[in-house]
Amino acid sequence: MENTQKIRVQKNQIIAKQKDEVKRWYLIAEGSVIQMNSYTRILLEKGALIGISESGRYLFDYVARQDTVLEAFAFRGADDLLPIMTGKENIRDILLRAAFRQRQKLLESYAGFSRLVRQFHAFVENTYNNYTTFCTKYRISAQNFNRMSNFEPLEMVHKAENWEVNNSASLMKGYLEDYVSLMKRDDALCIGAMMEAGYQSRRVAQGLIEMVDYLKYNKDILLAESENDLFRLFFDLTVQAGRNNCDTTPLHESMQKMAEIIQKIGIYDDKLVTARIQDYKGYDFTAAPQENEAADGQENEAGSDWQEGPEECLVHILTYAGVESEQIEDIKKQVEEYRDLPDILATDDATRKMRRSLTNIFYDVYYKVFMRAMEDKNELTPIVQMFLNFGFMDVQMVGEERANTLYDLTEHLDVCNSEHVYTIFTWLKSVYDGKNEPSKNEFDLDYPGYLADLRKNGKITAEQVKTYMDNKEMKIKYEIQNMFTSGNRVTYGKLSTFCPILCHVDFINSVEKMLVTAKRVQESIDKIRKVDFSVFYREILFSDPERGINAEMIQKEVLPDVILMPNAGTRAQMWQEIAGVKKDTSARYMLPIFTVVDLDDMMIETTARYRWEICRRIQGVHWNDIRDRSLTSEYCDYLQFYRKNSDLSPEVKDKIRTALLHGKNNYREVFVKDYQNWIKYESRGSFRLNKVAREILLVYCPFVHEIRQELTSNPMYQNALNRYKMQAAKKAQRFAGVYDKYQKAGGTITDELKANLEFYYL
Repeated sequence: MENTQKIRVQKNQIIAKQKDEVKRWYLIAEGSVIQMNSYTRILLEKGALIGISESGRYLFDYVARQDTVLEAFAFRGADDLLPIMTGKENIRDILLRAAFRQRQKLLESYAGFSRLVRQFHAFVENTYNNYTTFCTKYRISAQNFNRMSNFEPLEMVHKAENWEVNNSASLMKGYLEDYVSLMKRDDALCIGAMMEAGYQSRRVAQGLIEMVDYLKYNKDILLAESENDLFRLFFDLTVQAGRNNCDTTPLHESMQKMAEIIQKIGIYDDKLVTARIQDYKGYDFTAAPQENEAADGQENEAGSDWQEGPEECLVHILTYAGVESEQIEDIKKQVEEYRDLPDILATDDATRKMRRSLTNIFYDVYYKVFMRAMEDKNELTPIVQMFLNFGFMDVQMVGEERANTLYDLTEHLDVCNSEHVYTIFTWLKSVYDGKNEPSKNEFDLDYPGYLADLRKNGKITAEQVKTYMDNKEMKIKYEIQNMFTSGNRVTYGKLSTFCPILCHVDFINSVEKMLVTAKRVQESIDKIRKVDFSVFYREILFSDPERGINAEMIQKEVLPDVILMPNAGTRAQMWQEIAGVKKDTSARYMLPIFTVVDLDDMMIETTARYRWEICRRIQGVHWNDIRDRSLTSEYCDYLQFYRKNSDLSPEVKDKIRTALLHGKNNYREVFVKDYQNWIKYESRGSFRLNKVAREILLVYCPFVHEIRQELTSNPMYQNALNRYKMQAAKKAQRFAGVYDKYQKAGGTITDELKANLEFYYL
């Protein structure tokens, strides 16, 4: 195939990773590839297309099943297919068959998972109903199992209809030759059929991911590491019924059925399944009670703290923190007085004083609990995890139903963590482990700068500076006292009524609906990147003097770290634009871990502030100097001299004056509002900005290729977009020349260098 690059990959080599940017499609010329996520495994053989079921970011991992040969070609949109297939009927034939085959594979997998999800939900519901029926039959009190109160059937967002499954199956079985023969006669027909199959495949793939996520989140209801599951309920019921000399045959039959289903559905860790089933089969249900009491005590220990009574949660946390018994009673009294206030959101002096006292207690206890958690080799109890991740301290403060949901959520904390998303606990742990450095404080001082300032003011000695530099406890104390305390308060949103102890008054929806997960965060960030593609790219230095490159500035994408503050809040904050002094370190965003505010809106506003601040950081003292052109310098010049600008009408000037008043004459705040309009409206061709602001944003926050193509014919954008296209092409041509010389000198074009060149085609 012309216009393609042949790539050879070895067995088990990763071709593309989930969440990587889709920059090209790969046709499998020889060998085979596994398309996979947590549970899904789809075999792609010769003639399959990798990438056709994705848009923007890969939805799956693609791993070579054997030594494989791929034909790779750039793909950003349908236009990129034209040079591949124009005038080449045989290529059209290959690509069409690949598109239809890929769609059929996904639909077959979708149908299988759809049955599995329905069967899983029905089986769990029936099993729990049988449990309650057996409890009534044997006159044994049913154990509390709050997971069932929130266990609902999956409501699909990305759904494949039955007619789609049947249509594709019929096409592949009986009419493929006729259909391909018709479609390959014309470029437009061929591309249209491929893109339709691609869009359908993408929706089906997203549906698969929904079902996988549903199973991952709910599988612990049936079988969990913590043993807080249906299998354990039946086990305990069988033990109790046996001790009461009841006929336990129906219970054993139910447990055997559960064991068979658990092994069959294939979503559980094999070691966990084997261990739990062996425990059941090896248990002597006919033995005297005392023979099994010791084992029962050990097995139930992990979940015992909640059964002691929810009112003891506060004591459990304070005891774990090492607080003295006299102080525990005093803190309990303060919490009780606060939660029993007629108006917990009051702003009178007495209530403010109570909040200040509880705030100091909260962060002091948090530090102690965290440090013990780092030293403790035992697994953290769910209540301690609730405190560390959600700010939970007292059941009555949040309500028992929410407390139960939070308790269950501790088994799924992975949904709130990823490579760039952290709960506050996992963030502090990363600082403790040295994976991340502490954040800057409110005075823009990083940790070394903070120590230097203490040394300068005579509060510590030069010797102490050296000692404290790598002191884990000091770093954590610094991070809690600065970033955590400030960020928690700001993301809460209501500064005058802030108390860090999680409270029911801040929940106006269910915990599940308010929970900010890593997936939601990533999707929100990706929506911005699909409009403003360059938002997280920065110029970094590349140097290889031995091969002719002394200093070349290349583009590198650096995604932000997002830290989820333990509150139910309404605001996000961009805390710092880089970490340390290196330009290729992640920015730090802070979001509440529970929110009812639209996450996309919060993310756009936060990213607008990032856009402004990263430009200021890079430009240094010249950030507002128009002689050194940049986003901030041009915006400052535009807002400072808008009254004299002949390109602006009197009506527009009046709007700018109003915007400056609303922003308290802060140019950044005016830019934030403009950027929000840029992402939400201007990208769709709906005008919100004036001519001058639009042209600045077109230069420094350009739209992605597909949007630029759509807007090129619009006279409001035409000149600026054509100018951008010429500049990008010029830079791409220059880098292509630089790379050619570099390769001839013995250099290797790394992924980093490839990404830089591809940047100018985005």
